[in-house]
Amino acid sequence: MTAARRLSLVTDEVHPQGPKGKTGSLRVAIATRDMKSLNAHFGSAKRFAVYDVTFDGWNFVEAVAFEDVSDESGMHRNDGDDRITPKVEALKGCHLLFCLAIGGPSAAKVVSAKIHPIKVPSPQSIEDVLSRTQTMLKTAPPPWLRKVLTEAGAGKKQSFEDED
Repeated sequence: MTAARRLSLVTDEVHPQGPKGKTGSLRVAIATRDMKSLNAHFGSAKRFAVYDVTFDGWNFVEAVAFEDVSDESGMHRNDGDDRITPKVEALKGCHLLFCLAIGGPSAAKVVSAKIHPIKVPSPQSIEDVLSRTQTMLKTAPPPWLRKVLTEAGAGKKQSFEDED
């Protein structure tokens, strides 16, 4: 079984971590090779950068690392070793997952864990991903994000009605 390593920031009275589930807060996981860019497929990602994104900004929560990952060919070894379930388990509590690609069976596991996968067509900086997520929170969220906010209890206590 694939083991996950976690690197988390230690919080104290001077630098308290924002409360999980705070109104308007989303926990976001980003598939990365270098902790600087969204630049990995879900199955081949050795690391996930996890952030809390709010209307006011974002905070790094943790980095989750994996040693045994799939390659990006879409082919998986038939040795019976499940590399996907440990990743999904490690990301539980996240609302959104950004990656370059994710296969159907992996996406189904992610969705069943109440994590919304988002495929991004090309690599981009983590800061750009977080900035766009924050902008979506501040402005009119698209229908899929409204659903995530509602399910997470993270949305504003208002109805999102489509404007004419």
